[in-house]
Amino acid sequence: MKHYLNSLFAPQSVAVIGASNRPQSVGRLVYKNLLNGKFKGTLYAVNPKHTEILGQPAYPTIQAIGKPVELAVIVTPPAAVASVIDSCGAAGVKAAVIITAGFGETGEAGVKLQRELMERAKFHGVRIIGPNCLGIMRPSIGLNATFSKGGAKAGKLALVSQSGALCTAVLDWARSAGVSFSAVVSMGDAADLDFGEILDYLLGDPETNSILLYIEGIRDARRFLSALRAAARTKPVVVIKAGLHLSGSKAAATHTGALVGSDMVFDAALRRAGTVRVKTYAQLFAAVEILASGCRPKGNRLAIVTNGGGPGVLAADCAAENGIVLSNLSQVSLKELNRVLPANWSHGNPVDIVGDADVSRYEAAVSVCLQDPEVDSVLTMLSPQAMTNAESVAQGVIRLAKQTNKTLLACWMGEAAVRSSRAAFERENIPVFSTPESAVEAFGYLAAYHRNQQLLLQAPSPLSQQQQPDLEGAQTLIESALAQKRKVLNEAEAKALLAAFHIPVAQTLVARSPADALVLAEQIGFPVAVKIYSPDIVHKSDVGGVRLNINNGKDLLAAYHDIIAQLNKVRPEARIEGIAVEPMLSKPHAREVMIGVTTDALFGPVIAFGAGGITVEIEQDQALALPPLNHHLIENLISRTRVAKMLGNF
Repeated sequence: MKHYLNSLFAPQSVAVIGASNRPQSVGRLVYKNLLNGKFKGTLYAVNPKHTEILGQPAYPTIQAIGKPVELAVIVTPPAAVASVIDSCGAAGVKAAVIITAGFGETGEAGVKLQRELMERAKFHGVRIIGPNCLGIMRPSIGLNATFSKGGAKAGKLALVSQSGALCTAVLDWARSAGVSFSAVVSMGDAADLDFGEILDYLLGDPETNSILLYIEGIRDARRFLSALRAAARTKPVVVIKAGLHLSGSKAAATHTGALVGSDMVFDAALRRAGTVRVKTYAQLFAAVEILASGCRPKGNRLAIVTNGGGPGVLAADCAAENGIVLSNLSQVSLKELNRVLPANWSHGNPVDIVGDADVSRYEAAVSVCLQDPEVDSVLTMLSPQAMTNAESVAQGVIRLAKQTNKTLLACWMGEAAVRSSRAAFERENIPVFSTPESAVEAFGYLAAYHRNQQLLLQAPSPLSQQQQPDLEGAQTLIESALAQKRKVLNEAEAKALLAAFHIPVAQTLVARSPADALVLAEQIGFPVAVKIYSPDIVHKSDVGGVRLNINNGKDLLAAYHDIIAQLNKVRPEARIEGIAVEPMLSKPHAREVMIGVTTDALFGPVIAFGAGGITVEIEQDQALALPPLNHHLIENLISRTRVAKMLGNF
């Protein structure tokens, strides 16, 4: 069955409504691009003011064509677009690219025009790209329905962007870099078709084997993630998103809310969907190039073989910055390397095989590393030396690459002396680079892809009957607080809520007087901790409202009066309902961590894990994940924090 967006991506006929002879007009550029691209279907120009445009016949209306039109490209003034959609709908057009600007991006008047446009489109069943977009390209059929200067070569890479300007920059760069495309889609205001439906088409598109996304914002998170996950299962998806440092929590009452920004949540969503995220559009193509090579390492443990100590150190530094693990070579491998290498080799990873290394020394070292079970991939580096034949070494590495199922990357530094060697690697589809940093970063994309694909495959099981929470009790707690027009639960309520979900909590009893405190402390058993109990104070330690390790009644009474006096001094307006008395839990080897849940406006519930304690905002050590989670996803979440290194023995 044909996809419902086939009229957009594979039309048999296209009409440019607003095509023009006027020099430098958008209508002229779009129509000229379609003519120059040698569109394989039938092309029509529509403009009531012309009978001929660029030497081709022009029609006053789309109905005047008298033949079926699948795709309309609209470049008329904004006020006329809604009526043009009416005409298209009446003529049986199923898809339209609205290049015209002046809609939702311009303010209230533009929003009104856009609303009217969409009402007409929905009535007629016309699906729309835009408005305010660069247009679309489908190079394999000569479809260049854009006002970009120049087209694109037909390839296997699809680019979908919310920015027309970025599209033109990428297309210009791609022409000089020899990058080719299966489709280019500039979404503009995305009044109708958004990432979700376009990804759904590209997922089943035989012409596309890799997808690039430039994202500024998402409207329908559920549809977006569903389509993204489906696409990423079969095709590498690389994402660049604007707004890395925009915070989604300008004012928050909780630690989690204060720490979690919108970009962090977006990053967690992309990771869970099995995609790779980059920060610049140069990295965008580097990531796609390495992923399109078909290399799929089973992990991120890298061995580096080099004939130069300096380049090896640069590669190791870059690996550390990108979270890539340098393999700890096994004792068997070290023993074998000692046998086949000069005595002054580096005796570690990077494996520096010394500047006079020949092809046999390279082959021996690379072979040992490839056979080591602690190694997932090998990066072989060569800097031109008088004693080293770069092309012979390249052929030796190529032979080894054909004999292994592990990923092998090459970095042949320099230019003229290694040009033919790089060409040899490229012919064999072995990723080759000119600098240590670019090689290691590329491996980082592979490692990230492998890691995120593992996350994508995780399917948390439903809760067992034994795990079922007391939802009714939890709801009653929350409704009681809301009825009192409160947005924050007190400590006793919060712990009761946690207990309703079977989360262990320390017992908390509230004393309304010093005498109550003594009775409760004896009931719990010394030592105890005491805290201020006030609906107006969330962070108790910030106002001196906590005392720990109280071992007897005398100290307890002193602490009670001291806390009350302190609160009357620093927060005289706060309502004090008493003092919370809790057992003093002694954990000599404890680590303070934080687990929090917040609700993102776009993606919904988000779980945060990280370093805890009173310095949590200063430490800024946390990682995020979207629920539901299983053990693998939880371990991954914890491993992405600095505090994870402190959770074992040390």
